[in-house]
Amino acid sequence: MSLQFLWYIPNQAQPGHRGDDVVADHNSLETLSGHARAVEEHGWSGALIGAGWGRPDTFTVATALAARTTTFQPLIAVRPGYWRPANFASAAATLDHLTGGRVLVNIVSGKDDLAAYGDSEGDQAHRYARTKEFMRIVRKLWTEENVTYHGEHFSVTGSTVAPRTVVRGERRHPRLYFGGASEAAERVAATEADVQLFWGEPLGDVAERIERLRRLSDGLGREHPPLEFGLRITTLVRDTTEQAWADAEAKVEEMAKGAIKRDPNWRAAVGQQRLLDLAARGEVLDGNLYTVPGRYGGGGAGSTWLVGSAEDVAKSLRDYQALGITHFVLSDTPYLPEIRRQGDRLLPLLRG
Repeated sequence: MSLQFLWYIPNQAQPGHRGDDVVADHNSLETLSGHARAVEEHGWSGALIGAGWGRPDTFTVATALAARTTTFQPLIAVRPGYWRPANFASAAATLDHLTGGRVLVNIVSGKDDLAAYGDSEGDQAHRYARTKEFMRIVRKLWTEENVTYHGEHFSVTGSTVAPRTVVRGERRHPRLYFGGASEAAERVAATEADVQLFWGEPLGDVAERIERLRRLSDGLGREHPPLEFGLRITTLVRDTTEQAWADAEAKVEEMAKGAIKRDPNWRAAVGQQRLLDLAARGEVLDGNLYTVPGRYGGGGAGSTWLVGSAEDVAKSLRDYQALGITHFVLSDTPYLPEIRRQGDRLLPLLRG
């Protein structure tokens, strides 16, 4: 199975995301297009573009960046409830058609400012039951015609999406990436996702989760091709191991001073709490998995970092690959220089 290496492009209302360079035009079309073009030029397949109320609309940003690039694949984060499945299936199929099959989709079910856009998710069980229906309907609309589906949360009747998604080889439609560490989330991933994304947990924990998801897929009667696995993590790469650790510790010192703002929802998710709990097992795990950033507001993919020279980090990522990880979504700040540095120094080691 081929490997895929994606970056992260921050579409934020305010500059300085996770210690990024603070510039006045940080979310202008020219700046974000510059990131996307750098992704293309330095060996990356594409980039994740995050979702959340209070930031530029993710699908609009992804469409603009796709129009200004030729191979860049946007991994577009979307939320059921912000979108209805038929509306999203049509929008994504149209963009997939216009770009020649470059669309990737990341389904997000975590906390957000729901009231601001008129949504109400209810409890966790409700949220993931709705997500499951959303993914099921979207996939049907991409692969079937005259779709009728009446669920508890969403319904469509006699629905056909036009234009169709790009079919190429084994690709029938855009891949559906999905995250989540709760039992409810894992049941959705096991049956409906194409790629389960993990955050930066130790190798043993990831191996355990992969095995559990494979058992769940079998036990729940998965109807799709086998579930694939991905890793979303911060990679702090420098010329030498010593310089990398010096820079990592200096960054954490700045975070501890409050220089990097904490996400107000940072403790909300099961997966996030798993990352925060890692610090109790040690500041450094598996040789170079740095757990300290999570104490000071490095939420999500910023909670744990792989730190070291390009060779150090490549070895760690190959260890994850040996477990079955084939999709990697990496990043570090400042984002634009790191696209170039890691694209030029790290990716050749992973692809060699």
